[in-house]
Amino acid sequence: MDKVICFGEALIDMLSTEPEKFTQYPGGAPANAAVAVSKLGGNAIFCGMLGNDTFGNYLFNKFVEYGVEINYVAWTLKAKTALAFVTLDASGERSFEFYRPPSADLLFTPDDFDIEMFAVSSIFHYCSNSLTETQIEQSTYTGIQHAVEHNCIVSMDVNLRINLWPENGDYKSKIIKSMKSANIIKVSLEELHELVPADEADDFLAALLTQQCQLILLTDGAKPIVCMTKNRTFGVPTPIVDVVDTTAAGDAFIGGFLYQLSKQK
Repeated sequence: MDKVICFGEALIDMLSTEPEKFTQYPGGAPANAAVAVSKLGGNAIFCGMLGNDTFGNYLFNKFVEYGVEINYVAWTLKAKTALAFVTLDASGERSFEFYRPPSADLLFTPDDFDIEMFAVSSIFHYCSNSLTETQIEQSTYTGIQHAVEHNCIVSMDVNLRINLWPENGDYKSKIIKSMKSANIIKVSLEELHELVPADEADDFLAALLTQQCQLILLTDGAKPIVCMTKNRTFGVPTPIVDVVDTTAAGDAFIGGFLYQLSKQK
């Protein structure tokens, strides 16, 4: 079973567990995916920058607790670990308020990568949240380049959070550009329609499959997952559950998928 690199942000989710009360949880989409891979019995690496503060140390210790490899975590005193305040509606659907930037994860530089990490791994996974600022965007593309050079599969979860992007920032073109670099793309129908008009979505996905992309995983809540390759499109039913909290549901899904993929390598 090969190792899965999950690159990007680790942060603190302050979850509203009851009115006017927030409870601290470890979070961040790639961090959650790494933990999911590890909890299923896989080999996960988290690669990113943590703040040398109380929250950063808390996240680091959680990675250790869950069995995620932390040899490639970088540290900084120049910024604090990011916070996200999460509130839930009656159906368990969540909304976010982010305290980022500035935050530690954005300060990861291209030089912070250890090439050895790519030599011992087969999958490099990231999210669009590591494209929001120039430095971390450059680092993400450097990571993709290293992954390609070491024959790693490049996996992207769109995981669109518009309020993380600079006001009037061109998030659509940046995310679409990055999608063209990935071999596997997970995107929700809502995210897809935010990036391209609904009547152009099918053509957009088909065009992606003529480039680097080999598999698109299109999710839509409780509806079947649509799996698209160059030669085939099919649906996979989702389990029926009582929804309590959808926070990190997509991260758990992609983590489970990456775990299964790593078993095939």
